[in-house]
Amino acid sequence: MFYYKLYDDEEKVNYIKTTFEQKRIRQLLQDFEKVHQEYHNSEFIHFLKEKDPQAELIEVTTITY
Repeated sequence: MFYYKLYDDEEKVNYIKTTFEQKRIRQLLQDFEKVHQEYHNSEFIHFLKEKDPQAELIEVTTITY
């Protein structure tokens, strides 16, 4: 599995887990951007899951104590 940090058009940061290497993810991002005016991580992960059923959006939250 590979883990990547993504920024969408709203500068929101998300992390994803996928079986695809970085070169393939970059190709898929380009394909996704061709058909979407705005880029949102939640929409991209849905697109990615069609090609990699094991892909997941990872929510990271801060814990302070």
